[in-house]
Amino acid sequence: MIEWFDDLKVGMKFRSDKVTVSKEDILRFAREFDPQPFHLDDEAAKDTILGGLAASGWHTAAIAMRLALSAKPFGPHPLFGAGVDELRWMKPVRPGDTLHLEGEVVELIPSKNKPQGIARVKWTAFNQDGEAVYTFNPIAIVPRRPAIG
Repeated sequence: MIEWFDDLKVGMKFRSDKVTVSKEDILRFAREFDPQPFHLDDEAAKDTILGGLAASGWHTAAIAMRLALSAKPFGPHPLFGAGVDELRWMKPVRPGDTLHLEGEVVELIPSKNKPQGIARVKWTAFNQDGEAVYTFNPIAIVPRRPAIG
C-alpha cells in the first residue's frame, strides 16, 4: 500500500474511477467559468474548429483533478502541487463522453532538507473509445515516511 513518497517507484501505474460528462455539466461549467459560444450553444459550436458542443478545457482539467483524487496515487495524503507541466487538450470532450484517468510515475526527487519529495506522475484522460483527450504532468509534493526514533 502506498502511504509515503518512499513507497513510490518509477513506473508505478494508477487508474481512476470513471465519470460521464453530461450536456448539463458542460453548460453549467461554461456559464460560470468559460462562457464562450462553443461551450454554450450547439448551433454556434458547429461552425468552430471544435465542430460541435464541447466541454471547456478547464472543465476537463477539473474533472481530471477529481479523477486523480479517486486514484489515490499518494495513499491517504492530499494532492499538493507546485505546478503543472505538459498540459495538453488533445480531443474535445463531448456530452455523453465517459472519462477515466491513467497515470504513471515518471520521476521521483527526494528533498535534501525537507521531509517530502517531488513525484511526477504523467496523467492521461481517456474517453470511452480509448482516445486520449487530455494530459498533464503535475509537480506533486508528497510527504516522506517519518523517521523512527
